[in-house]
Order: sequence, then structure tokens, then C-alpha cells
Amino acid sequence: MTRVFSEKISTRATRATRRPELEAAVKLAGEIRSSGAAVTLVVHEHKRLGRGIELAMLAEELKASDVGLEFLTGELMGSHDPSGIVFTVLAAMSGMERECVRDRTLEGHESARKRGKTIGGAGVTDEDMLSMALHLRDQEMSLRDIAKRLVITTGTKKGQHPSPATVMRMLREHDEQAATAAGT
Repeated sequence: MTRVFSEKISTRATRATRRPELEAAVKLAGEIRSSGAAVTLVVHEHKRLGRGIELAMLAEELKASDVGLEFLTGELMGSHDPSGIVFTVLAAMSGMERECVRDRTLEGHESARKRGKTIGGAGVTDEDMLSMALHLRDQEMSLRDIAKRLVITTGTKKGQHPSPATVMRMLREHDEQAATAAGT
């Protein structure tokens, strides 16, 4: 029996976002395995499941249910024991990889700023958009759904919806500013 689950949520957003398709796939795999059938969860690439600690925790859950894991592409291509040492090390390294990419990107931005270069396009968010985004986030809407409800009111993108990445950045900056203000 083959069952396909598809989810379009970035693993970068998993700390703040539920992943219902992944949860359903893991639950179904556990139920089928408990009936005695062998089960393997097949994923395009390990980065699609999660990174770092999230991936390690998922691996432990699969191992506890005796569910196998197979990746179709990437460094871990092939079948794996989710609790095996190679898998555990790679899960940890993928979390570190994200941090290294982030650090290199920030260093590049800082270097460009020092050379007088502008980073990113014109801002498309405003206080009204932030207020609405915060309200919708409190209702546990996804970034994609929040973006669909917001409208850019100025500039060349007037009348368009911001991207989910723009919404995520706007909310993250708000949360960071609120945390800084609370810490002072």
C-alpha cells in the first residue's frame, strides 16, 4: 500500500508552524506498523523532514514505532535506521549547516552595506499590515494564509499580497523588537 502526503511548509518555519501532513503520515505509519506490517516512510530528502533537533526527535519517534526511513535524494539517499549513528550525526550537521548559511549571509549583507550597497527591495509593510498580521497569527493561521489576506498599500507592488517570507520577516522583526524592549 502506498499513501502520499504532501506539505509545502519550509523546515525553517517548523518552530512556529504545525505540519499536519507530516503528523498524519507518522501517525498512519505507526498505526500500520502496529498491525504487524513493515512500514517505511519515504521522503524526497532529509531536509524536507526537518533539521537538527527536530529531525533527531522525529527519528526517535519513528524508531519507537519501528518505522523505517528512506530518502530518495541528498546526502542520506537510501534506507536508514532512524536511530543509527550516521543518521544522528547528519541530523545534527544539517542544523549546523543552516546556522552557517545564515551567518555567511549576514556577513555578506554587512560587507555589502559597508560598500554602500542596498540590501533587499523597498519595504512593503506598514503598521496596519503588522497589526493585521499579528491578529491573524493569534488565530493560528499559516504564513501563506496570512499573506493572502494582506494587501500592500504603497509603492510599485501596491494592491498585491506580500510573500509569506515577507510576512515571516515582519513578524520575526516585531517579536525581536518586543523581546528587546521587554529585556530593557
